[in-house]
Amino acid sequence: MSNRGDELSAASRVPALDPLETAVERAIDEVRAIRERSAEAEARAERSEQLLRQFVDGREDPGTLATRVAELEAENEVLRARIEQGREGVERMLASIRFLEERR
Repeated sequence: MSNRGDELSAASRVPALDPLETAVERAIDEVRAIRERSAEAEARAERSEQLLRQFVDGREDPGTLATRVAELEAENEVLRARIEQGREGVERMLASIRFLEERR
């Protein structure tokens, strides 16, 4: 007498079923990925709803936030300029090192 587990085990060893197994595994992986993205989207939506409620309730002042955003954008520009200066300095040092290496 055979049980169903043995039948499934034997069937899974049939080479003709390999493409089907692969397709099912891919489908399962896709469903998992969709569930993860869905959970992330739901979490983002909840955070957005909370922020919107704060604006509607008057807990957050849009003017203050706009000012803060402007300050942060200005700070970003300064930081980007500093990063660019740093990159230029690194490039100059690398050029000097290459020059010295070639002179050896």
